[in-house]
Amino acid sequence: MNDFVPRKSANDAASYPPLSDQVFVRSQSVVSRRVAGETLIVPIRGKVGDLASIYSFNETGSLIWQALENPKSVVELIEVVEAEYSVEREQAEHDATQFLNDMLAVGLVEACPSVPVNAMELSEREEFAAGAD
Repeated sequence: MNDFVPRKSANDAASYPPLSDQVFVRSQSVVSRRVAGETLIVPIRGKVGDLASIYSFNETGSLIWQALENPKSVVELIEVVEAEYSVEREQAEHDATQFLNDMLAVGLVEACPSVPVNAMELSEREEFAAGAD
C-alpha cells in the first residue's frame, strides 16, 4: 500500500492554476472505502481496481476526502479541518493545501476550474432561494 503520496516538483506546480481559484472533487476513477477507521483508495484502470496503487489516508486526509464528496473550494476545506481539529488557520491551510496538491499530482482529486468559486456560491444561494418557494 502507498502510505504517502509523492510531492509535486516545483515544475509541476506551474501546471495547475492557483488553488484558491478552483473547486475540487474526488476523481470518478477511484473507489474508496472506510475500513477499521482508515480510508483506502483504489484507482480504477480499465474497469479493474489497480491493487498495486492502493492509497491509505490518515485522519486529516480522511476528513478532507469525505468533504470532497461534493465540490469544495480550498477555503471550505481549510474551514473543515480548522473546525474538526481546533487548530490554527495556518496549520489547517498547510494540511488542506498539501493534501490537495498531493491528490492532484496522482489524479485522485480533480480541479473544476470551469466552476469559479463565486459562481458556485451564487448557485447554492439560488438553489436555497428556489427551495424556499
